[in-house]
Order: sequence, then structure tokens, then C-alpha cells
Amino acid sequence: MIRLGIVGLGKMGLSHLAIFRAHPDVEVAGICDSSGYLLSVLSKYTGVNTYPDLDSMLADQQLDAVVIATPSWLHGQMVRECLSRGLHVFCEKPFCLDPIESVELTALAEAGGLVTQVGYHYRFVGAFAEVKRLLDAGAIGQVTQVLAEAYGPVVLKPQGGTWRSKKNLGGGSLYDYAAHPLNLLNWYLGEPKAVAGTVLQPVFSAEIDDQVAATLRFGSGATAQLSVNWSDESERKMSTKMTLWGTKGRIHADRQEIQVYLRDGATVPPGYSPGWTVKYTTELTKEVWYYLRGEEYSAQAADFVDRVLTGRTTGVNSFAEAAVTDTSLAMLVADANGVAQAGPLTAPAPRKSRFWLRRTTR
Repeated sequence: MIRLGIVGLGKMGLSHLAIFRAHPDVEVAGICDSSGYLLSVLSKYTGVNTYPDLDSMLADQQLDAVVIATPSWLHGQMVRECLSRGLHVFCEKPFCLDPIESVELTALAEAGGLVTQVGYHYRFVGAFAEVKRLLDAGAIGQVTQVLAEAYGPVVLKPQGGTWRSKKNLGGGSLYDYAAHPLNLLNWYLGEPKAVAGTVLQPVFSAEIDDQVAATLRFGSGATAQLSVNWSDESERKMSTKMTLWGTKGRIHADRQEIQVYLRDGATVPPGYSPGWTVKYTTELTKEVWYYLRGEEYSAQAADFVDRVLTGRTTGVNSFAEAAVTDTSLAMLVADANGVAQAGPLTAPAPRKSRFWLRRTTR
């Protein structure tokens, strides 16, 4: 049995609370948030121990792992505190706003033999996972071009009241929306060697980007176009799509299905045939014990729990993998600002920090 604490009770934090509480191998021993009203309601109806900040929860409870679902700008300092206490950590995305800190915390977790995971849930969607499997099998040959897209009706009027509308706190469609297709690009092709033509464009917002467009170049020779717009009311909800062209075929995938075209002479995996094959996420997804918002959220929680129970530090969405996405995000910001892109990142010497939970809703 894993004793788990959850920090931050916004949309994602409440989702994680419901999912982890339903897991047969997890005891949610404590939750914390800055909202006293929310804590009183949850204490009354769930009986879970509640705390106003992370420090008090860690001081009062003997935990094995912590879920951090706070605003992005708080991730680094909270992750550091948990790692310093020998706790396994699941952190919501993006991992850290500073990629140097991402690399540093990755090294700290690896030195302590701790299990880590970041909430890039699309890697647990059946269709997107099947893309990875087909690429690893060489089904479409050498990947030459990719179109990574995400659209949705998130910001449709001027906003300015929350951390999501503040650039220095990690707001904007780049960090909150484009991070998902970018993370899939990293999974499929690795870290980009260069980015160009990055545009971070406001539509309704005064301080942050509502649209993202960029070109990424990878060491394999492949290029990718990143196209994101969270001010698109023509989409009913967030819609992420990946289209990949290779020397032997083409793959298109979204949340619902994967469409694969294989040329004559391609290596045809079992279950596929030359020409077109379509498979649906429902046939590519394993059944989960608990459903909330999508199987992928439960699947990622189950993977984290299993790795904590078995001590398996490697796995999908580790800190090391999320740090690659943080570096890619920083490259896009630098390019948009006309700043020369930095070279490979190395972790500085670990540093200690003290902090308190100012705001915990995500």
C-alpha cells in the first residue's frame, strides 16, 4: 500500500484525488490547498486529512509519494522539497519553467533512486502510443516531416485574473497547450536540434500567447511544424493531432483513431496491410479499473503506482523525458524573442530551498 499526498486541488488535482483514491493499492493520506473552503468540504465528505500547505502535510504525515498539481511556477520548489525527503513524485505538466531546474531535479531524483512521472497523459492514449510502436518498428521508414497540432475553445475573450494569464507564472498556450503535441514530438523524434520561425501570438490575451507556430529540426533530418490555437471555438474541446510522413508511408492520429498508409515495400506490422488501415483508440486501449475524463488519466496513475511498488525508476514520462520538453519549450521562447538558442543543458550543484504554498489551484 502506498501512502500518497496530493498538493493543489484545482481541476487536475481533484481529478487525481478521485483516481488515486479509487486505486486499490493507494491510501491518500493527506491533501493540501490554499482554499480553506475547499478543504473543509473535502474533509467533511471524504474524511481525508487536509492541510493549508505542503510543509505542514509533510511534517504531519509519513508519505511514500506526492502528486503535485499546483500552478506551473510552483512545481520546481515543491518537487525539490519532496525529493529531498526521499519521496517519489508525480508532477503535473509542464515540469519546470526553467529547463536548468528540470535537469537539476532529474539528477536529484536519479541520485536518490526515486520514481518520477510528469502528467503528459497523451502518451497513454492508445492511438498516440500506437504511433510510437509503429515508428519503433520502422513501419513508415525514415520520418521526414511531421505536423503537430492542438486546437480548442479555451480563451475566447480578454482574460487577466489567474496565473494562466501571466507569462512569468507559466501561463499561455505554449506551456499549457502546445506542451502536449511538443511532448509527443519529443517522444517520437527526440530533442530538436534547432527551432525557427517561432511566433507566439495573442488573440484575446494582453500578456500571453493564444496561438503558437514554429518549425523544429531534428538530428534525424526530420522537420516538424507546430500549430496550436486555444482560441478556436470551431473545436468543441481540446483536439490534439499528429501527422507523420515517412519514406514508406504516412500516419495520422488523434484521440479517437490512428490512420496508417503503407507503401508497397514497407515493413508491414501484424494487424496492418499495404495501403490504408484504420484502428480505433477503443481497440488499442487496455481496460482501466476506474474511468474519469478518459482512460489515459487512470492509466498514467496506475503506471506510477506500479513503478513505486516495484521500485522501477524508468518508465513513461519520467523527469528525464519531461526535461527534454522543458528544453524544447525554452528553445521556442528564445527563438520567438530573437535570442540565440542555448547548447546542451547540464545540472548545476543541487541547492536547498524553503517555501510556502501561496496558491495551489491548477
